[in-house]
Amino acid sequence: MPTAVAAPFRFFSLQVVRTERLGPSLVRVTFAGADLHAFRSDGRDQSLSLFLPHPGQREPAVPVELGEDWWRGWRDLPEDVRAVMRSYTLRALRTDADGQTSEIDIDFVLHGVGPGTSALAGPAARWAARAAAGDRVLLLGPAVADNRAIRFRPPRDTDLVVMWGDETAVPAALAGLESLPAGTRARVWLEVPHAGDIQDVTTGADAEITWLVRAEPRGGTGERGLPLALSALRAAPLPPAGRPYVWLAGESGRVKELRRHFVRERGVDRRRVTFVGYWRQGLTEEQLRERED
Repeated sequence: MPTAVAAPFRFFSLQVVRTERLGPSLVRVTFAGADLHAFRSDGRDQSLSLFLPHPGQREPAVPVELGEDWWRGWRDLPEDVRAVMRSYTLRALRTDADGQTSEIDIDFVLHGVGPGTSALAGPAARWAARAAAGDRVLLLGPAVADNRAIRFRPPRDTDLVVMWGDETAVPAALAGLESLPAGTRARVWLEVPHAGDIQDVTTGADAEITWLVRAEPRGGTGERGLPLALSALRAAPLPPAGRPYVWLAGESGRVKELRRHFVRERGVDRRRVTFVGYWRQGLTEEQLRERED
């Protein structure tokens, strides 16, 4: 008889346990749920799909009863009814005495949330800013620890890890740093909107971390400051390495520029460069999804 194999991804019904403000632009939300014991992940930059309710809804509207046809059913729901879907990365997970997942953390960027800027905030940022214990969400996540939605994979022969991420990639970058074996050489740039968003980092890696703080939003409009990444990395010397691994994540245009810099200007083997666009300047996630469909 063939051995049953778990589907790589499944839905998890979760509730907010607690929240923690990490800085002006970041809030951590901790989730738990009765079926979270089946959640499996090796961590790092594990990608997840989170479904959030609209204001006034007790829980997100996703027709999970349709099985594999849930996507079609979700898209067919009225826009003001169907759950808001957003992509995030896992910041951390905790297990119980039996080794089963008991809680997970997801860090949210609060774009446009603040006095006089609420109209600029997206639905996920507004939800995260007011999230409270007991709030219900739905998560599409992994039931298999080593799955295709993990991108941070330094080859075993790596002698230098280089990383860049903007605020949307800070959770994944810090999770990646924490996973590196003790003594691993790492050079890291993390770009955030405010000095208050800088976080303490605990890692056994031999890591040099540079926080790039953009200018405050101009004119109270909530617009992002000018990018610092390319100029900062071009000016930065790297320690000598024969087999470097580069991980780049954040705004897709910036990620592509930095990939070209490492491959063309620094001569890094393109096969050893992981680049992930988490968002695109000027487009919502819905607009990006429409372009992909």
